[in-house]
Amino acid sequence: MHRIPEQDQARPGGDVEATLKGLFLKGLDGDATAYRAFLEQLSRHLRAFLGKRLFGWPDDVEDLVQECLLAMHNQRHTYQSDQPLTAWVHAIARYKMIDLLRSKSVREALHDPIDDAQDLFAGDDASVGDARRDLQTLLATLPERQREAIVRTKLEGLSVADTASLTGMSESAVKVNVHRGLKALAAVIKGAA
Repeated sequence: MHRIPEQDQARPGGDVEATLKGLFLKGLDGDATAYRAFLEQLSRHLRAFLGKRLFGWPDDVEDLVQECLLAMHNQRHTYQSDQPLTAWVHAIARYKMIDLLRSKSVREALHDPIDDAQDLFAGDDASVGDARRDLQTLLATLPERQREAIVRTKLEGLSVADTASLTGMSESAVKVNVHRGLKALAAVIKGAA
């Protein structure tokens, strides 16, 4: 059995982000032992992350952990080292969890009281920050005009006319930029899943 060097083990209460990121970056540089240690520790982290959100579905949690590990391995080239690794990991895990929930029979979900459904998606305060970083990272991939049109109309709730007058674009240009930007974001998200 492979043993993780003590300096590369996440300690209880320790900095999981720093440990995982360090191992991942070493793995990307060709250190197979560090990459194996990263996958082992990430598996434990994902089981806890997904288990808390999918309580009562232990078989699905384990399947989802494996799907996430595979997706992260296949998409490792998309990780931007200046961003928190756990935000990237959690974004992929959330997309995989949403895919799982969509694939589940709707009837199963209808048997749960609506109050309990909130626990399924309940996140800690870090999840809100992770979601903001995920959104900012996604928006940063867009050209300025598309990003501004989406932020103004979809996030700030301005009308197309107000956005056009603020940005100097025509109303049709605002609509086109929103459409193209959302289409580009969907492609990025689909590629990460």
